[in-house]
Amino acid sequence: MFNKLLRIVGIVLLAVTAVITLLSGVGTTCVALDPAKYDMAAITPYQWLYVLYVIAGIVIGVMGVLATIALIRRKPNAYRSALTSLTLGLVVGGIHMATSRALRGKSMPLDFIVYATAFTLLYFLFLRIPGVWNQINLADKDDDTAGLGTGVAMIVGGIVILTVQLWAGPTHVINGVNYADVWHTQMTIVGGTLALLGSSLLLTAVTSIALPNPFRKFNAQSAESVNN
Repeated sequence: MFNKLLRIVGIVLLAVTAVITLLSGVGTTCVALDPAKYDMAAITPYQWLYVLYVIAGIVIGVMGVLATIALIRRKPNAYRSALTSLTLGLVVGGIHMATSRALRGKSMPLDFIVYATAFTLLYFLFLRIPGVWNQINLADKDDDTAGLGTGVAMIVGGIVILTVQLWAGPTHVINGVNYADVWHTQMTIVGGTLALLGSSLLLTAVTSIALPNPFRKFNAQSAESVNN
């Protein structure tokens, strides 16, 4: 049971890190294209650099999502893909953070994203400790863990998207406008859909564990068809 918990936590952490990295990349677009409009004229000479940060953030976020899917499906390259996306996120995020502090004196909420990435990377390095690594056994298929991990990851990811205007809002209010909430409808649809689908998968996984073996086999096959 403990090995399943370790794997589920890894899936959730990686998924959340991927989502906030992707949101950060998308959210930097406005500032990168017109910094003066958002009271960030100091970065205008380096506008090209922030455009690169946007592209890098989106690409790394997508890499994190794909690594999460690979981890859920127990693909052979899943762990390496996770480490790659997290390492790139930490390096690019660290440079972005240092640049923003040097040019405008602050870098929030990017700091939070960089720290979250560092924490997730440390967790995955912890999983590589021989005794722990042998326990989680990423190569073996486990439908229960996959269903639980996928469901929880989608629910948490959905909540992160639904509440972006709250946790990112304090650092995105410019001239009285909360720019973390400008895509409210789109974020609500995406976040709500993720949370609902995650709840459905989680319920299926929990029911599968609780039911007798013949029913468990049927539900496991259903969950696998959804994941595939």
